[in-house]
Amino acid sequence: MEICEGQGWRLVVDPSRTPYTALIGGEGWASELTATELLALQQAAGRLTAQHRAIADTLMAEEAIDIELELPIGNRPEGDQGSLWLGLRGDRLGWSLQLVLTPEPGSRGFEAGWGATASEAVAAALERLRPAAAGGGDQES
Repeated sequence: MEICEGQGWRLVVDPSRTPYTALIGGEGWASELTATELLALQQAAGRLTAQHRAIADTLMAEEAIDIELELPIGNRPEGDQGSLWLGLRGDRLGWSLQLVLTPEPGSRGFEAGWGATASEAVAAALERLRPAAAGGGDQES
């Protein structure tokens, strides 16, 4: 089990719990994630933060940026699967994350977000997660 937390955020990963192997939270909210959802969140956060790092030095001090990414989730036929949308909004010095999990039919979804300090800490924690902790697939049907 891995527990990562700080001011305004929390991430707990326990691969022995199925189907929800992770708990992620922020100020006043928390939700469980499957291993597949957690992996999608890791990938999306990694890609968005890498894009921000790549362009941050080219932004003017007063210039804001929005970067979005949506990844499919699930093993169902195209159009019948869920998705994870992650948005990064900020400027050259800081940013926040917004998350929307659109569920597969018969599952749950949620919308959430973190402030600037918590967003950077959550993204760093997701990046540091052991690959085995994040899992690569679920035992869901």
